[in-house]
Amino acid sequence: QVQLVESGGGLVQPGGSLRLSCTVSGNIFSIYAKGWYRQAPGKQRELVATVSSGGSTNYVDSVKGRFTISRDNAKNTVYLQMNSLKPEDTAVYYCRDYGSGYWGKGTLVTVSS
Repeated sequence: QVQLVESGGGLVQPGGSLRLSCTVSGNIFSIYAKGWYRQAPGKQRELVATVSSGGSTNYVDSVKGRFTISRDNAKNTVYLQMNSLKPEDTAVYYCRDYGSGYWGKGTLVTVSS
């Protein structure tokens, strides 16, 4: 069974940085695209960034230039580096494996002074 485990969330001040990690087990990590999503209180879950098996990336407009998605196939891990964080980035962040369709349980990011 495919499992995804996110980590790295926490409380950070506006303008700060965090790096989220998502470790995937149970399938062949390297051949599937991965994505990071987020869900703020009272809002629908939205796509934040994706990375293909070949390393191509895409971002939602609101995070372009601030967030970077990357993957380390040797470690079965996908990352989301988040810089210049804003209060509106506050959400639970989830990673998804597109091969299986499975989701992680999420990690909470709170941006507040």
